[in-house]
Amino acid sequence: MDNKLKLLIQKEYKKCAVDPIHFLMKYCQIQHPVRGKVPFHLYEFQKQSIRELKDNRYNVILKARQMGISTLTAGYSLWMMLFQEDRNILVIATKQDVAKNLVTKVRVMHDNLPSWLKGKCLEDNRLSLKFSNGSQIKAVSSSGDAGRSEALSLLILDEAAFIKDVDSIWASAQSTLSTGGSAIVLSTPNGVGNFYHKTWVGAIEGANEFNPIKLHWDLHPEREQSWRDEQDQLLGPKHAAQECDCDFITSGNTVVDGTIIQWYEQTHVKEPIEKKGFDGNFWVWGYPDYSRDYMICADVARGDGKDFSAFHVIDVESMEQVAEYRGMVGTKDYGNMLVNVATEYNDALLIIENANVGWAAIQPAIDRMYKNLYYSSKDLTIVDPQVQLSQGFDLKGKDKLVPGFSTTAKTRPMIISKLESYFREKSPVIHSQRLLDELFVFIWNGSRAEAANGYNDDLTMAFCIGMWVRDTALRLRQEGMEMTKLALGGIGSNSSFGQGYSVNNSFGDRNPWQMKVGSDDENLEWLLDKN
Repeated sequence: MDNKLKLLIQKEYKKCAVDPIHFLMKYCQIQHPVRGKVPFHLYEFQKQSIRELKDNRYNVILKARQMGISTLTAGYSLWMMLFQEDRNILVIATKQDVAKNLVTKVRVMHDNLPSWLKGKCLEDNRLSLKFSNGSQIKAVSSSGDAGRSEALSLLILDEAAFIKDVDSIWASAQSTLSTGGSAIVLSTPNGVGNFYHKTWVGAIEGANEFNPIKLHWDLHPEREQSWRDEQDQLLGPKHAAQECDCDFITSGNTVVDGTIIQWYEQTHVKEPIEKKGFDGNFWVWGYPDYSRDYMICADVARGDGKDFSAFHVIDVESMEQVAEYRGMVGTKDYGNMLVNVATEYNDALLIIENANVGWAAIQPAIDRMYKNLYYSSKDLTIVDPQVQLSQGFDLKGKDKLVPGFSTTAKTRPMIISKLESYFREKSPVIHSQRLLDELFVFIWNGSRAEAANGYNDDLTMAFCIGMWVRDTALRLRQEGMEMTKLALGGIGSNSSFGQGYSVNNSFGDRNPWQMKVGSDDENLEWLLDKN
């Protein structure tokens, strides 16, 4: 080789070794989906991203779709493997094929390098690539122990917001990065409250070691507003916001639409006028108004675990949340607390979830003969028509009823559907940030609605029960009154109306609503005024 050429190659090699941008733009080719193999021309936002990857040990990237960041990460990985010895790079993604795609990008770039830049391959298969200088890259699918076995120089979590059990994966990988390894966590958003979202928020707030890199769609020089408008048509507004706008709120699978929760934060959330109780967790926004009817809907926890006991005090007519509790308290004390609060709020209808430890909280209400405890039928958990939201009800026939509300495989989907529909209509008046925080992480996990991993849904489930009972109780109460009107209005001959009631058809000048009840006369026109 000519000495001049040799010196030129050495100079160029050194320049590539210290400058990954120069290496990528001058020597790397990528596989474009339409144009085939093309030189890797970096846009300005991609150049800046490379600089930040190089300068920061931990990086979290919030990206819009089709910004070329996976390809950029592959190029950065190749640069590290070629110019640094014994680099061990691991790619983890939702599926093995997704992780494999990033390794494939590395392989394509390496195969098209000039010979004097190529590394000597010791291993080359679809899931890994290893050079003679000891550097390698491997792709694996997500699992709890992924990345645990060996020290890593670089961990790449591709589409991290969608990786199942990513919290466990990160915890396992932390020890392997302790010798000085770095990490790139990249994804489009997928709701709030998950590992990716918490990592991003922590990076923005400076609460962790991650450097945040946000890549909004409009950073791409080939995209204009017309392209963004087209995404709304192709993906729908919600998915377009997720894929293009880096929007956590509209992304994900929250049961209640994130934009609605955000609307509540902006319009209704306010500080309580009082925080009281033995632990200060009973928050009050409105004191009892003796002209109003209230209901209390309660979820019960053991009091010594990770879950909370929680209840809401709701104005039945306006659906305004006037008080709320969430805390850890023994079941008997919790039951007595519920009776005390219900009594204070005009003998409110007291609805207590009766699964497992719920019975222990219901017993104090029974022992104290609380007159407006909610009972449900044994066969179907709906409100008996006799239940009154303001006056209690006659326990005649209570052998067919059970105290409390039963959340079962049959009733759970119904109460959650009621929650979603009420919020979609923006009917409730919610003041609690605690409840809204739970709703942000109350998600669909397959077909089941539940709190995201590591979060609670105690306030949410209590509110679900309350909305279902309110809707069903009012509906059945109204239907019962309509049936009474029809029955009384259709009287036309001597007949009986329930035990002890009789009616005479010979009205003459008599009031038709004047009826014989046992040996007494009673005017039943008051029934028509119950609306």
